[in-house]
Amino acid sequence: MRMIAEEMRNDTKPLRLSYYGQCYRYEEFKKGRYREFFQYGVELIGASGPLAEAEVIALAIDMLDACGLTDWEIRIGHVGILKGALTGLGLSSETPEGASEPPVAGAMRFLDKGDDAGLAALFEANGIDPVHTAPLRALADLEGGAETLGPAREILSSLTGVSLEALDELQTTLDAVAHLAPTPPSLAVDLTVARGLDYYTGMVFEVKVPAMGGEGQVLGGGSYKLLHLFGLPDLDPSCGFGLGFDRVLLALEAQAEAAGRAEVVPGELDPLGTIALIPFGIDVNHVLPLVAGLRNAGERVDLELRGRKIGKAMKWANSSGAAFTVVIGPKDLEAGQAMVKSLSSGEQQAVDLTTEAIASAIQAMR
Repeated sequence: MRMIAEEMRNDTKPLRLSYYGQCYRYEEFKKGRYREFFQYGVELIGASGPLAEAEVIALAIDMLDACGLTDWEIRIGHVGILKGALTGLGLSSETPEGASEPPVAGAMRFLDKGDDAGLAALFEANGIDPVHTAPLRALADLEGGAETLGPAREILSSLTGVSLEALDELQTTLDAVAHLAPTPPSLAVDLTVARGLDYYTGMVFEVKVPAMGGEGQVLGGGSYKLLHLFGLPDLDPSCGFGLGFDRVLLALEAQAEAAGRAEVVPGELDPLGTIALIPFGIDVNHVLPLVAGLRNAGERVDLELRGRKIGKAMKWANSSGAAFTVVIGPKDLEAGQAMVKSLSSGEQQAVDLTTEAIASAIQAMR
């Protein structure tokens, strides 16, 4: 039975998981960087390699595209490319006694900061000819999309003992993303995106909204191993990302304000508008079939439930954000009519007391 249960667990892999919740930082807050913030996360556990990574990246692109965010940039890299180049040159990925980080991590940090003098000194201290800083700087300075992988291949091929496996994996990932996801506003290959050498193991990516400045990173992730940092056995291969919910909303708000648009998130505002149906001075049972009929026809109907006088009922309809009112009083009921009014234009019309007539009048006023 134990073997069968284990096989069943394996058959369900990879696991596709998601979460949403509150997270906390121990620091002073500022716009876009709060002590308490909300994060949406995705994890793919139990599969590795370029196709698994492409699935995760494609989902991130789909999410940002679906929420209506524009003018953002996704940067994709692979920690194995620089790490492989540096270890191929002879740098160790182990932390020496008395040091705070492995030489490979220090070299990646120097490259990321543009500190070529620090990189050359690190090479000399580890018995490596500092002449190798030049091709690595050229690699780090490459700018563009998938087309940069060609020049990167030439640079890496010029270095003795450097494997191209990680670069090949990144090429496969990018090719798959192009098939799986809509075209992002901007896609860049960044071979220096490291996102923490002890955490990420393969592909890494992040999304930035340039207009948001220093707090413009709204999403980040990659392939990783985590539990060993806490002295625990690592899970199966994992790939995922975290999306900063607050930052995406701030970016959407700024985007809507710049465009002079009231709607922040696509679909946030009901294009049809709510109908406030107001019966006054009559038995409400006379209008309930109308409420049901309009709702069944796809309309959003709010029934006035408190029996307010007509003035207060109209005030309630306005404050609730209703687009239309349907008023039915004793004289309306006696005449077999209802008064339909557009609260945006002020246009109003007496119509037959039927679902079809009311719906037709509202459609004409839209």
